Amino acid sequence: MAYMSGDRPQKPGTRRPRVTGKGKGRGTRVGGRPLASRVKTAKGRKSSSTRWLRRQLNDPYVAEAQRLGYRSRAAFKLAELDDRFRFLKKGARVVDLGAAPGGWCQVAVERTNVLGFDGNQGRVVGLDLQEMEAIAGAELLQGDFLDDKILKSLLQVLAGPADIVLSDMATDATGHRATDHLRIIGLLEVAVDFAGQVLTPGGAFVGKVLKGGTENDLLNRLKRDFKIVRHAKPPASRDDSAESYVVAQGFRGTSMRNTGAG
Repeated sequence: MAYMSGDRPQKPGTRRPRVTGKGKGRGTRVGGRPLASRVKTAKGRKSSSTRWLRRQLNDPYVAEAQRLGYRSRAAFKLAELDDRFRFLKKGARVVDLGAAPGGWCQVAVERTNVLGFDGNQGRVVGLDLQEMEAIAGAELLQGDFLDDKILKSLLQVLAGPADIVLSDMATDATGHRATDHLRIIGLLEVAVDFAGQVLTPGGAFVGKVLKGGTENDLLNRLKRDFKIVRHAKPPASRDDSAESYVVAQGFRGTSMRNTGAG
């Protein structure tokens, strides 16, 4: 199984995104949009590559991620979701599944105060199949979270139950909407399974879904296991993207790890 966060890496950094507005709703946008850049066609370059490059050059979130040192524009998606739902609290233990290239880990490190600048210190563990460059304050593991050995290592590093499980995982797109939807729902299901094993009571889960939302069976399961379940599309998610996120808060259960089982 391959999973990835879906944005290409940028330079590392530790500062918070700067957005205009109150951080809520689709109207919030990064300030200072540059003038549009034109991309010349190049011999041997596919038209799809040219379109991607043009979009990157004219995307204010990409420019702001580079300015602030975030590894991907996806960092703003997590920041905007947290601005709205307030799940990244100081002192929280966070697991980021499919963490590469590391933008979500960077935001989680800041907002849970891992570096101890103010009050309780959090802990952030990022996990991905890909090797990742070090991120100040985050513990990074390479491997599949479905592997029992990797899970054991993760729990040892986490040093206790998780308060938040994040998943920005996505499979490579096939171009067939129904297939892509089923594949990402499959990833979401295993991420929810994992969350049920490691979350502390009252904990939160945030996961990516595609247009069409969460399948009824999975949605019913989330509503059973969490007090509040909502869908949201953060402003940083491109308008032409089918992605959105499910935010589940108030975990009702007691995980296997909390009880010492497994």
